[in-house]
Amino acid sequence: MAITLNTKYLRKFVSDSEFSAMQPFVETAHRLVTERTGLGNDFLGWLTLPNDYDKEEFARIKKAAETIIQTSQVLLVIGIGGSYLGSRAVIEALKSPFYDSLTKNTPEIYFLGNNISSNYFNNIISLCEGKDVCVNVISKSGTTTEPAIAFRLVKKYMESRYGKEANKRIYATTDKAKGTLKTMADLEGYETFVIPDNIGGRYSVLTAVGLLPIACAGIDIDKLMKGAADAVEKYFDPNLQKNDCYKYAAIRNILLRKNYTTEITVAYEPSMQCFQEWIKQLFGESEGKNNKGLFPSSMIFSTDLHSLGQYVQQGMRNLCETVLWIKDVQYNTTIGEDSRNLDELNFLAGRTLQEVNEKAFLGTTLAHTAGGVPNTVIEIDEMNAYTMGQLIYFYEKACAISAYLLGVNPFDQPGVQLYKSNMFALLGKPGYEDKKEELGKML
Repeated sequence: MAITLNTKYLRKFVSDSEFSAMQPFVETAHRLVTERTGLGNDFLGWLTLPNDYDKEEFARIKKAAETIIQTSQVLLVIGIGGSYLGSRAVIEALKSPFYDSLTKNTPEIYFLGNNISSNYFNNIISLCEGKDVCVNVISKSGTTTEPAIAFRLVKKYMESRYGKEANKRIYATTDKAKGTLKTMADLEGYETFVIPDNIGGRYSVLTAVGLLPIACAGIDIDKLMKGAADAVEKYFDPNLQKNDCYKYAAIRNILLRKNYTTEITVAYEPSMQCFQEWIKQLFGESEGKNNKGLFPSSMIFSTDLHSLGQYVQQGMRNLCETVLWIKDVQYNTTIGEDSRNLDELNFLAGRTLQEVNEKAFLGTTLAHTAGGVPNTVIEIDEMNAYTMGQLIYFYEKACAISAYLLGVNPFDQPGVQLYKSNMFALLGKPGYEDKKEELGKML
């Protein structure tokens, strides 16, 4: 099962000489990554993770997932950003965006702690009525506001339902030795899994952060890791002509220098929507610094062609598209013939929905490139656990290389802190009194 970068629709936007000119810069970025000498090099643990992950913990993850599957009808996953996006993306892409309604032998999986909406929280809790529940709370520190609030409420809910036995149904994925959540887990007796010190949240989907919820959905995490492990070797050569991952990173930087400032990740399968959200976090937090970086956006076609298609075709020419095209799908429904042909669709009789979807993809790509929108296509032979593992690693490494080409640290996110300190001050958190007074003058 392969993932291939198709650049034939870029020919009028990027020349061979431009790729050649990028080669020495890509080689430098490659050395920064592989020799671990670049900015943020303390957070390169994901680089070799698919081969050197903790096998003992991996076995415990699978055992815990079996227990959760056997003892619960609902799993509540509490986390925000990289602590939930990766696992949700994989589950929806490999199972269905309707996983919770379709699942029979594995628990429904609902995600909490990714917002502060009272309505959202109570709607999720209402879905737990009459069903046995397990919880996976995910936080490096345990003090991130959104998941910390959600867990305080869920902890009370679980203790009211299960009493002293609640601790057997709560699993904490957190720091290996310190932090509020780790302290609480030790005191309460929760089984714990580790968020490695050298892997940041948005790169953590192949750690326990993502693997436990993914395994609880019945997805083969051995195959997921195998796909990623093969990608480690596949995307190592610094030669742009041999490494699709590096070539994609180079394309993004070439287009940015030509003032294509927004990258739209496009998918033709709605099941990829959450994966697109993960991509947006990955690139947004990694590259959006020092007034640099492509703005990451996403669309589902053909749905969004009927709302945003006009803008893409004829709006500002600062857009480029990266299309995730899945060549072989699980279901292939055939369109039948109708004797009256009132809908005038008999010209499609005998064709499959996938054939029609493919023609929509090709027609749209040709239209958008004719309209001045560069299109890069990532072709995926078939979406399964193996190719998903490969795709995750492809994006992680492409993001690191791309950020180094920009001259920014791919692994920090200093800009995220300002909204947090403002929120804490406005809520009256101790230690933020001066900040509250300052903000009060501005409101």
